[in-house]
Amino acid sequence: MRLPHDRPDGDWPYGTFLQRLDDPVRTALLASGVRRQVPAGQILIHEGHREAHLVLLEDGLTKVTASLPDGRTALLALRVGGDLVGEMSALNDRPRSATVTTCGPTSYSVIQPEQFKTFLRGHPNAALELAAMVSDRLRWSNRRRIDFSSYSVKIRVARVVADLCRSHGRQDRDAVVIDVRLTQPELATICGAAETSIQKALRELRADGLVETDYRRITVRDLAALRACGEITDET
Repeated sequence: MRLPHDRPDGDWPYGTFLQRLDDPVRTALLASGVRRQVPAGQILIHEGHREAHLVLLEDGLTKVTASLPDGRTALLALRVGGDLVGEMSALNDRPRSATVTTCGPTSYSVIQPEQFKTFLRGHPNAALELAAMVSDRLRWSNRRRIDFSSYSVKIRVARVVADLCRSHGRQDRDAVVIDVRLTQPELATICGAAETSIQKALRELRADGLVETDYRRITVRDLAALRACGEITDET
């Protein structure tokens, strides 16, 4: 058995599974897995594989992707330290629905399904938080689908970039920097638009003084104006 990760209690990103848990429950979960460290570009979960272990991310950033019928790869989500991935296959014994790949050096724990089920039986509140986490992810996915049919590409891009500011941005003087290295094809799939349309929307956002872009990095110069462009309210 290993010692739990030494990150300060409560210092996990908002909305992640570890952030949702009370200290003793979090400690029990962290102690239930086998810790590993890998560099960027490593696949932690393979789409289509019949495997049931869970991955509890402790540090680092990962991309969740799925293959499209036309051969492209769709970016479904980003997961960070504190997030749990692989829970669906662990609980329903079905093949993996997506691939999880590290974007940089990553520390994580591998938890076997029987260990996780024992953990949930011993900590009923964790089971409720797991259901809440899955519900939040479904809500986010549904919101993206609604965006695809309700908004122009520029508004969709503004909404996605503003959401990335909230989940993955860091304050840098008077701007918010999103260090996630997203390619334009990845941004296109998460926005549900053609790559050429994404390029046009980014040009317009740059011309409006809302964002700057360089090699796979986005800097938001005016987050309030970007949220307004994306028609985002406090309830969104």
